[in-house]
Amino acid sequence: MKTISVILLLLLFSSYDLYAQDIIELNSSQSMCIAGKGPGQDGAINPYMDSDSVAIVENMGKNVFSVRIQTKGEEIVKIIPITPKETKELSLTKDQVLYFDSDLKTKVAVSFRKMED
Repeated sequence: MKTISVILLLLLFSSYDLYAQDIIELNSSQSMCIAGKGPGQDGAINPYMDSDSVAIVENMGKNVFSVRIQTKGEEIVKIIPITPKETKELSLTKDQVLYFDSDLKTKVAVSFRKMED
């Protein structure tokens, strides 16, 4: 019985990592580094930053905002608009940084998963 309880707890905590998400409120005219610069500088932590990963970004607000993917050397790779109630999966290589840019107030959910090989 004790072994089953331990296994269930481990499954619960490992599932939490797969579905943990951060909710971020963006103010008008705000840019925020979401993941890639390091602790204390990111709006959310990508636990898979040392490998290729996928960011799942959901616009929970009523206004459009943009996701900007840059290399750590600051070269812009892509700018992707995300409309209200839209969810996008964005592939990130380990050398890329994710930013959210908003002209109007909005609310965003972001989570990460390791890219499948």
